[in-house]
Amino acid sequence: MKNLIKTVSYGLLIGLMACESNEVTQQLTATEPIINAQNTPEESPKRTKKIKLAILLDTSGSMEGLLAQAKNQLWKIVNQLALAKDADGEDPEIELALYQYGNDGLSAMDGYVQQISGFTSELDEISEQLFALRTNGGSEYCGTVINEAIGNLEWSANEEDLQIIFIAGNEAFSQGPQAYAEACKAAVNKHVIVNTIFCGDYNEGARTHWNDGALIGHGKYMNIDHDAKIVHIKSPYDEKIIACNARLNKTYIPYGKQGNLKKEKQLVQDENAMQLSSANATKRYMSKGSKVYKNTSWDLVDASDKKGFDITKVNKLPENMQSMSSIEKMTYIETLKTQRNEIKSEIAKLSKERIVFVQNEKRKNNSGTSQLDEVIVAAIKEQAIQKSYRFE
Repeated sequence: MKNLIKTVSYGLLIGLMACESNEVTQQLTATEPIINAQNTPEESPKRTKKIKLAILLDTSGSMEGLLAQAKNQLWKIVNQLALAKDADGEDPEIELALYQYGNDGLSAMDGYVQQISGFTSELDEISEQLFALRTNGGSEYCGTVINEAIGNLEWSANEEDLQIIFIAGNEAFSQGPQAYAEACKAAVNKHVIVNTIFCGDYNEGARTHWNDGALIGHGKYMNIDHDAKIVHIKSPYDEKIIACNARLNKTYIPYGKQGNLKKEKQLVQDENAMQLSSANATKRYMSKGSKVYKNTSWDLVDASDKKGFDITKVNKLPENMQSMSSIEKMTYIETLKTQRNEIKSEIAKLSKERIVFVQNEKRKNNSGTSQLDEVIVAAIKEQAIQKSYRFE
């Protein structure tokens, strides 16, 4: 009998162990990932490509015409950049920087060179500083200003990014203590193209080393008539675009310590553009309706597009938002964002029609002389295509 009990107990034990083993196997099988040909590793997020453009302007006494062209034509250059797409059809990040050189009002210790603005996507800052520039005297050191821009601006180390310097002036490119050849080589080593723009006769510029600087900098040598009359072509679409801008300005929500101040600056730059001409103002408003014009540091609508945006961590909101709940604040932001996108779509449609109209008018009245915006836009398009960018 004892042997029978032992045998039965042993059998029960074996059975229990078998059941437990089967249970464990089922659990492991349930939690094990199914591997097949369709499974792929998670892709890392795509890196947004960049276009970085630094403009170096001679502000010596003879450069009033150059400054006038820069002030009048900034927004046409921005509008061209706004059309850029990378090889994948994505929008690149656009940043501009501004230097002046050759002005006797600047420090001799610094080689008569000044950084007006580092790279920024907030283009009202560039416009404000550009309108504040004045000409004075002249010791124009091209090598020095290129060297300063290469050393002090935040350039990208990625070769896929498009990085360009445009330097414009009218004295010998070889002046000053810094060898221009070394400065241009340093630019190339940082994947930066150096384009040179001589304000005067093409052959004189070539003779005074402006062409040589562009060759070393893997860029393009160009010349302009900096004293040529600036012609703004009006179109049937201007008044509609100006009206759109008035509505667009109402969609901005200033926040933070400088929010109201920067909102005021935005309106001042609208007025600066209008004082030059209504056609020039229209080009600025076309830029404001494009993807390039962003103000994340002071406008809640733009800031809300940034990854990790948290309305509860935003300081100094406008008075009308202070009593709102977090949900009400986000609803208010989204409402204005929708309005802004609708206005931008309207501006984009009018802009395309205006561009076609202006191109046709220019063909009728071609003066044969190039100005700053024309040579910069031509070089940008040529060099962007080499980096697989396209313009739509």
